[in-house]
Amino acid sequence: MWRFEKVRDYNTLDDFSFEAKTVLLRVDFNLPLDKTSFEVLDTTRIQLALPTIKELISKNARVVILAHQGRKGSWDFIHLNPHAQALEELLGQSVTFVEDIYGEQAKQAIKNMKDGEVLMLDNVRMFEAETAKVSVEQHSHSELVSNLAPLADIYVNDAFAAAHRKQCSLVGFMPVLPSCAGRLMEKELTTLESIVRNPNHPSVFLFGGAKFSDVVVTVDRVLGSGLADKVLLTGLPANAFLYAKGTCLGEKNEAILLKDSSNEEFEKIRAALSKYGDAICLPKDFAVERQDSRVEISLDQLPVDEPLFDIGQMTIEVFSAEINEAKTVFLSGPCGVFENPLFRAGTKGVFEAIARSDAFSLVGGGHTVASLEQLGLKQEMSHISTGGGSLEKFMMGEELVVVSELKKACKKNLVDA
Repeated sequence: MWRFEKVRDYNTLDDFSFEAKTVLLRVDFNLPLDKTSFEVLDTTRIQLALPTIKELISKNARVVILAHQGRKGSWDFIHLNPHAQALEELLGQSVTFVEDIYGEQAKQAIKNMKDGEVLMLDNVRMFEAETAKVSVEQHSHSELVSNLAPLADIYVNDAFAAAHRKQCSLVGFMPVLPSCAGRLMEKELTTLESIVRNPNHPSVFLFGGAKFSDVVVTVDRVLGSGLADKVLLTGLPANAFLYAKGTCLGEKNEAILLKDSSNEEFEKIRAALSKYGDAICLPKDFAVERQDSRVEISLDQLPVDEPLFDIGQMTIEVFSAEINEAKTVFLSGPCGVFENPLFRAGTKGVFEAIARSDAFSLVGGGHTVASLEQLGLKQEMSHISTGGGSLEKFMMGEELVVVSELKKACKKNLVDA
């Protein structure tokens, strides 16, 4: 049975009275959407924020939700009507949505709220200065904060997945309003701090997915600090390490790697391979598509013309054996193109090994959670983190800007009190 000691220097919901108070609640509802219909495909992030929202409602707070979706220029940069509808269904009570962020419509809607009601404002990234690269102090004087803060009593941040971003709605309210972490933020930080401070060994980290930038930094951090005993690599991170090692992958596979990378990055990978040796485990075989079928190939059959879409059975067995011996497993990223049934075997085999093991399993990343959901294994994991970039930065020992501001707000509240 895993027990985590609470060590915190920031406020939580336990530190304030919310009776008849207006609360600005910043959540991360940046959800996977259908590209054609824009329907919400997965509501995990909403579900994980429900404890905070329900607790605030039960304490007769007026809950004003701030959230974002996508970023300007991306296909999923949309209004938050579907998110409000999804929240309403999961919450089991009415959620009012206004297509406004801090204008007269939004302000009037907040003023008209009754105790225990929930209001969702529109996508905060439609506010031009939301992502401006300015100081926290400058964000605190923005139009967003200047218009909304006078209508609120308390600011609650429950957006762990975005906690590494110094953006207006994430940090701008804390210098001007009493502030605290929501239950999801509190749970994430309590769990992660305990794992980082004292993981049970052997500790195995698995990195996969379709991105490899900064993976070498994370690998160096977790192996160099003794946080991990072994690192297992799949997906694009594995391809990058194999390429840096001198393995010829084939023109298409190498083009993907070289598109957004530099020689310096591969030099760092080579240094990590030299420094940590067998502690970094790479695939021994792969799966490709030939004539609409899955074909597995060994390392000595590389290079190939086809994209490497999955790990092969030999790798599944080797990685599963490492997981079986572990006491702590950290998982970020699927092992292949799990959306395609032909290339789900690697993700299924390795994730099932984690589910079967007695290890404490810590899972992060939206695609990782989506694949667990698809495989019906989500409930088998010990802790699912909503964070992607924030989780990786935390594991690298970096202080998250939102957490830093929560701590400053806590000290300010003590002084003001």
